[in-house]
Formats: sequence, structure tokens, C-alpha cells
Amino acid sequence: MAIHVYDTYATASSGKILHFDVLMRVKDDDLAVKYAKAWLAEIGEADATVKSGNCAFCHTTADLPQYDEALNQNGYAIYKLEGCPE
Repeated sequence: MAIHVYDTYATASSGKILHFDVLMRVKDDDLAVKYAKAWLAEIGEADATVKSGNCAFCHTTADLPQYDEALNQNGYAIYKLEGCPE
């Protein structure tokens, strides 16, 4: 099954930039922003700003088995890029 990748940037209240991809099985821009905000809240960055322009569809890729569990459980997975906690 295809995975839709949303390249996402968020700005924490401290000014720190978080760069990550939101991975989903459906292509839905609004849902990607919702999932980005949910993940930010999970990592203690609920006040971080992410706007639809900062969460843009990037590409579609083949299935990524390493993210199956998160996709099945949450509907999305996060691929951490820059500034994200381990």
C-alpha cells in the first residue's frame, strides 16, 4: 500500500524549528496537519506552530514496513528529520 509523505516544519514556542515527515496511507492535507499537531503535543510541544503551508504533500512512496505498526495504530507515523527529540 502506498504511503503519502508530508514534509513538515513546526516552530516551537522557544523558536526552535522541528522538521519531520508525516506519513499516512491517505492523501489528506488537513489530516496531515492534525496528525502533526497531535505528535507535537505528544512530545511536549503542544504550543508549537504548524500551518498547512508548513505541512506540504511531498511525494508518495512504496509501503514502508518499519512504519506499519504506527500507521495501523495511529493512522500516521512520524519520520524525524531535524531538531526532533530522539
